[in-house]
Amino acid sequence: MDETEALISGADFWNSPEKSQKVMQERKRLQEAIDNDARVSSLTSDLDTLFELAREGETVSGEIESSLKNYGGVLEKLETLMLLSGENDIRPAIVAIHPGAGGTESQDWAEMLLRMYLRWTERMGFGTVIMDRQEGEGAGIKSVTFEVNGEYAYGLLQSEIGIHRLVRISPFDANARRHTSFASVFVYPQIDDEIKIDIRVEDLRIDTFRASGAGGQHVNMTDSAVRITHLPTNTVVQCQNERSQHKNRDGAMKQLRARLYERELEKKREEARKTEASKLDIKFGSQIRSYVLAPYRMIKDHRTKLSVGDVDPVLDGDLEPMIHAYLVYRKTGKTAGDTDDLPE
Repeated sequence: MDETEALISGADFWNSPEKSQKVMQERKRLQEAIDNDARVSSLTSDLDTLFELAREGETVSGEIESSLKNYGGVLEKLETLMLLSGENDIRPAIVAIHPGAGGTESQDWAEMLLRMYLRWTERMGFGTVIMDRQEGEGAGIKSVTFEVNGEYAYGLLQSEIGIHRLVRISPFDANARRHTSFASVFVYPQIDDEIKIDIRVEDLRIDTFRASGAGGQHVNMTDSAVRITHLPTNTVVQCQNERSQHKNRDGAMKQLRARLYERELEKKREEARKTEASKLDIKFGSQIRSYVLAPYRMIKDHRTKLSVGDVDPVLDGDLEPMIHAYLVYRKTGKTAGDTDDLPE
C-alpha cells in the first residue's frame, strides 16, 4: 500500500491517465482488502465477547445467532473473491441472451432472464448499458446484448454461460398447459486496448440500418444502427442504442473484440480439456440450470446440484448462492450433493 501511495503522490503521476487509472484501481482493491480484514477481525471480536457473556450466564442467544449469520455472509463474499483468480475474472463483461425455439414463450423467458440479470447488477452496484435489443413479436425479446461494468463482472457471470430451462404454466396458452422453454446466455470479458486482437479492415463487412424501437419518438429516422460481420469467423455483432452511427460502430467493435478474444480463449480451454481427466461443462449447448414454476417451484443448477425452493428471490436477482456454488464447483469439483430430478 505504501508503494502505491508513493506512486500517486508523484509529480508526474497524472501525466499518463490510463496508467494512473490502473494504479487507482489497484489502490482501491488494496484498501478493500484492508477494510475486509478489519471487518472480519471486528466481527470475530464481537462473537468472542458474546460467547464469553453466554458462558457467564447472560441471555445472548439471539445476538449470537444474528452475528453468526452476518459473519457467514461476510466470509462467503470473501471466499467468492478468492475464487475469482482467472486471468480475466476482474474485467467487466458483455452478456448476450437469445431465446430458443418456441416463439413467444421462449422470447418471454429471455426477457425474464434479462430482468433477473439487471436486478442482480443493481444489487452488485454495477452499471449496465443495453447495446442491442430486438423486441419479440407480441411479447419478450428476440435477442439482447448488454454491458455489465464493474470489477469481477466477468468472473461472476461465467456461472451463467449455457442453456437456461424454464418449466411453467404458460400465460400465453389459453388451455393453461405446462410448457418448457429454453434460452441461451453468453458472457464475454470486455477487452482493453492493451490486449491486441488482430482485426483487419478487409475482413469486416459493415452494414448500417435504421434502429428499431417501441415506436413513436423512440424510432430513429436515420440509418444509425451498425452491424459488423467478421468474415473469417462469421461472427456478427450489432449496436443500435446510440443515435450516433459513430458511437454505435465503436460499441459494435467492442463486442467484436470481446467475442474474438473469447473465441481464442475457448480454443486454449479446449486444448486444456483434452489433457485433463475431469471436464467442466460450461460451454454453450449445455443445460446448466432449470427453473421449475409448475407443478412445484424449484430452481436447480445441474452442475453444482444446488437447489433453491424459494424461486422468486432468484428471479429478482438474488444470484449470489448460485454464483458462489458454481465458483466452488469450478475450483474444487465439489457440489451441493442434491440429486433430485426435475420434470422433463
